[in-house]
Amino acid sequence: MTLNSNIRGAILVAAAITGLVTLASPARADRCDDSAKELASQIDRLKVNFRAANVVYLTHPAAKELSVGCRGDKYSIELFAKGDRKTKPEFYALVGSMAAIVFTVTKDDTTTGATRCLKRMGLLRGDKVTMRYRRLNMECTRTKTDASIAITRGKDE
Repeated sequence: MTLNSNIRGAILVAAAITGLVTLASPARADRCDDSAKELASQIDRLKVNFRAANVVYLTHPAAKELSVGCRGDKYSIELFAKGDRKTKPEFYALVGSMAAIVFTVTKDDTTTGATRCLKRMGLLRGDKVTMRYRRLNMECTRTKTDASIAITRGKDE
């Protein structure tokens, strides 16, 4: 009898300690939220729009659509930007500065990679270009009205 009550007491104490530890630990924000807040604070006229699942949608006058996504099947974080088919230097600068903040790479490198990817689309290479630049995977796609770029970094990098 005493052995059985000692086991119950030990289980109750362990459960109480576990409950206190989970309640006392601070709430941690998601990496997507942190990245989106950092982007909004460092880039002029960039605003956080809303969050859906693991994607944070952003708005900026130089782009039609912007988003930062986290934890996909093959990537740890993704940056997506869509603009006009005839991309402007402001769009290149926006994508380069966003990628530099999200992936912690220099702004010159990310701007160069995004510009190369978006400018390679055309008659010879087609409307979908996939390239790798400075350990970042870049996929550029073009339709009749838009040009978009998705920049990802693999989970193992």
